[in-house]
Amino acid sequence: MTQSLRLRLLVGAVLAIAFILLLVGSGLSRIFSNYVADRYRADMSAIIDQLAASVEFRNGKARMTDEPGDPRFELPGSGLYWEVVADNGLVFRSRSLWDVALSVDTLKDGAYGFRQGEGPDGAPLLVQLREVELETSEGNRPLTLLAAFDRKVIDDAISEYHGAMAIMLVLTAVVLLAAAFLQIGIGLAPLSRLQSAVALIRSGRSDQVTGEGPTELRPLVSELNELLKERETAIERARARASDLAHGLKTPLTVLLQMADNLPERERQLIRQQVDLIRQRSDRQLQSARLGVEQMAQTGLASLTGKLVSVLSPVTSARNVHWAIEIDDDVMADMDPADLAEALGNVLDNATRYASSVISVSARQDGAFLQVDVEDDGPGVGNDDLAAISRRGVHLAEDEGTGLGLAISSDVLAAYGGGIGFSRSELGGLKVRLTVPAHR
Repeated sequence: MTQSLRLRLLVGAVLAIAFILLLVGSGLSRIFSNYVADRYRADMSAIIDQLAASVEFRNGKARMTDEPGDPRFELPGSGLYWEVVADNGLVFRSRSLWDVALSVDTLKDGAYGFRQGEGPDGAPLLVQLREVELETSEGNRPLTLLAAFDRKVIDDAISEYHGAMAIMLVLTAVVLLAAAFLQIGIGLAPLSRLQSAVALIRSGRSDQVTGEGPTELRPLVSELNELLKERETAIERARARASDLAHGLKTPLTVLLQMADNLPERERQLIRQQVDLIRQRSDRQLQSARLGVEQMAQTGLASLTGKLVSVLSPVTSARNVHWAIEIDDDVMADMDPADLAEALGNVLDNATRYASSVISVSARQDGAFLQVDVEDDGPGVGNDDLAAISRRGVHLAEDEGTGLGLAISSDVLAAYGGGIGFSRSELGGLKVRLTVPAHR
């Protein structure tokens, strides 16, 4: 089943319109067919009435005093016929029948409530038959009266009607489908406006869903605003707890460092290393706690990269390492500037440590994400180490209180649905690819 509400409504409208028009077409066809058949039955009955009034018996012999005046009865094969059969076998028929007799015994049940026979040209005829008795001085005399017409006449009339009705129904279907499509568009428009309002919240340009909507959507809007309020409360609590944790760790760590000053050199250095490790790991956890609670924003990748490079340039200039930046000015990342600076800055800082002469930074869009590649011409990482990095989820060695930068970058990107990958660079060193959500 399709997940598109618009398509579901459109399919439902198509099925409903098709079903209704089918019923309407079937009903109109039946009504018109019955109407045409009734008219022809009435015409044939009128002809039979004229025939019955024109027959008389004299001296026991039947004779016609008059004949129906329609000129088609005088034209052979005209499509309109009559015949009178008396009890003594005497037959009167219209000239249009020529020498063909409408034998009662050969007639069979036909369409539209008539009997069916065969005309002078072999075409099927629809026949109306009536058997009557005339009162004469010699007693009642039976007569068989028949009036007929070509079946093709009524078939053609009904066929023409069906053709015109089909065109009318198709045009009606087109109009109804256009109306249904318009109605669906108008009916779903509030959902599009709601989506835009939520997008504004996501981008940080609004803090609640605003604007009046249909009565049916107002409870949903109200619930969304309540959810946003609860989320903001949770954010403040998370920030407060993170701040409390940072302040709570600072004092014990400071005390440990002061106590370490009274220890021998070897023990003092070991304690300092462990305190630095605790600080780094606590910073990483605080960073993780902050992720996902900041408002989303758009960040210019080229501008941010330029700022980070300017900070690191004093280090690279002293070693004659130059930067090769290939990022268009209009490339925008859908990330908070501080988070993107944290993720990209750690990778750039890692490159400055190992690059020999050049660091390359490039970016390209791949669907909904940006692929940001940072490469250097340093010693790189062996294939076995690359595989190990991947297996360990991009958490490099953390011994001696180092190696947390890339792990933090991985956590930051993962919080935004992105990621980080490692491979060998064509420059000879390490290639780090950051997958960053692109601004939509």
